[in-house]
Formats: sequence, C-alpha cells, structure tokens
Amino acid sequence: MPHEIATLAGGCFWCIESVFNRLRGVESAVSGYMGGQMLNPTYKDICNGDTGHAEVVQVTFDPAEISYREVLDIFFTLHDPTQLNRQGNDVGTQYRSAILWHTPEQKAEAEAVIAALTSAKQFDAPIVTEVTEAVTFYPAEDHHQGYFDQNPNQPYCQFVVAPKVVKARAKFAARLKE
Repeated sequence: MPHEIATLAGGCFWCIESVFNRLRGVESAVSGYMGGQMLNPTYKDICNGDTGHAEVVQVTFDPAEISYREVLDIFFTLHDPTQLNRQGNDVGTQYRSAILWHTPEQKAEAEAVIAALTSAKQFDAPIVTEVTEAVTFYPAEDHHQGYFDQNPNQPYCQFVVAPKVVKARAKFAARLKE
C-alpha cells in the first residue's frame, strides 16, 4: 500500500512536527506553509499574518501502520481546535487550526471526526478547525525542520513544545518509534 500525506495546521509547526516524527508509521513530518497568496514564502513573510499562509506540517505516513483517522485523532490532542487564529500566545491567521485534505476521502474523514468530537462535546467551545483542500506546500527553511530536537533548551521549546511532546509520549506510548 502506498504512503499517504496528511497536511495539518495547529499553531506553531514545531509542536505538531516534533510529535509526528516520533510515531511509528510516520515516514516524515515536514514543517512548512500552505494556503496563502505569496509564492515561496519564508518564515519572515508569514510571521505578520497577512500572506494567508498557515504554519503546517505535511505528514507522510504508511496507512498500513497508522490510519488517517489515527493521524487526525492525534492531531486533535496536540492543539486546541476551539481557538480561532491562535494557539495560546501565538496569535494570527498563520496559527489557525486546519486540516488540508488531499483526497475527497480525507475531507469526509476530517468532517466525520469533527462531527464526532462535537457530538461528544469533547471540547468546551465550538471547534473552529477549517477543512480545506490542500494547495501548494512550501517547506519551511532548514533550521525549522526538527527544531525542537535541535533546540530543546530554547525557552519556547521548554515551555510550549516540550509539554506537548511529553503528553503525546504518555498518551501514545504504544505508537512511538523504538
């Protein structure tokens, strides 16, 4: 079975990327940008929030080892999908919650997951996660790839990324790579 791609936006891409790269069945998780008007944006370009891009992570995975549904379930534990255009102190449309689908099946699955979470009242506020078609993916600059692993003592990594990685390690221990 060929690999699939999931593209997810849930605030700072360092958080999402660092968790997905630790999971069995995930070939790669690459930080980047998607959804805006500018060609070949840089981190500096998207930081002001007016290019329309979101910080995203493009996850390449083996559906025989981890399903798209599992990818989405993990995604919804890594961020707060009820915060519009922000995650905590990171504010702007570049930090929006979004699932950028690559196939009609992914779109239907994303909508079903959101409906199930809403029906179960999983969150205290309405889910604002956008479900939109994936467009051109622009990989982030090299120093953003594996950022948490390269900079674990950086304050943002200690106070924002590390707690999410710890939570994911505990919650998804059976899914972690050896």
